[in-house]
Amino acid sequence: MNNDQTSVDVVIPSYRPDENFSRLVKKLQEQKYPIGTIFVINTKAGRFPKEVEQMEKVKVSHIERREFDHGATRDMGMQMSKAEIVVFMTQDAVPADEYVIGNLVKVLEEDEMTGAAYARQLAASDCNYIEKYTRKFNYPENSRIKSKEDLQEMGIKTFFCSNVCAAYKRNIYEKAGGFCKKTIFNEDMILAGHMINAGYKVAYVAEARVIHSHNYTGMQQFHRNFDMAVSQAEHPEVFEGIKSESEGIKLVKQTAAHLVKQRKIYMVPKLVYQSGCKYIGYRMGKMYKKLPDKVVKWCSMSPGYWEK
Repeated sequence: MNNDQTSVDVVIPSYRPDENFSRLVKKLQEQKYPIGTIFVINTKAGRFPKEVEQMEKVKVSHIERREFDHGATRDMGMQMSKAEIVVFMTQDAVPADEYVIGNLVKVLEEDEMTGAAYARQLAASDCNYIEKYTRKFNYPENSRIKSKEDLQEMGIKTFFCSNVCAAYKRNIYEKAGGFCKKTIFNEDMILAGHMINAGYKVAYVAEARVIHSHNYTGMQQFHRNFDMAVSQAEHPEVFEGIKSESEGIKLVKQTAAHLVKQRKIYMVPKLVYQSGCKYIGYRMGKMYKKLPDKVVKWCSMSPGYWEK
């Protein structure tokens, strides 16, 4: 690596990684911008692919399932690294080309106040039609740098950031307090919120593209949105007083209009059902403190979180 280049490492938490995991690591090794080390923090469960452990520049650490936490485990990766910029990815994302890392680094280097930069997520080939449209809504073609000044216009989307693929400057990460050490979910948005409230900026980089999508069922959406709302309720210093539900309503309206325009009106009932699951999960998560423990565990995507 050129001594003048900013040092970059990658951190990937993993759990039961499949054959796509090796593909992800290989794609990272093919990036034009040089990566120092790829740190994999694997939660023990079943077989871990030996070929990954033997790959160049890869360091694998194994932790017990009870030790995993969305925030603390990623912070562990940050502490393992000594790089100036650390990129976090999930095991089910794959770089779309060789320029993902370089595009993220470029944006972070252009402005000393930008502390985080996250990539655009493209739908996989097997992604369902509604989710493909949702991906385009949440990850548009145009990049944007967000700051405190955008809160009035963008509401909660100002804080949006995704650790599916996101890069952080170490110095600003530390000044903002890093990932919270105990969180059910949403560690990326919580940190982004702390950064923005401290006067820093978060960049959405449309030129940095990864392939990542899910075909969630209605109930999976319910559980996911329950946990997201819990994370927001647990961090009022970030989310209190920030308008959030209007963005969800906007997505539903635009998706419904798109389905009608494309003569796929038969998909509208599915959209209504899934949107209802999301909304009910979100509302219940917001009031989780008033619910019985058994109900909370049933609603949650991460029942083990409640036993810590």
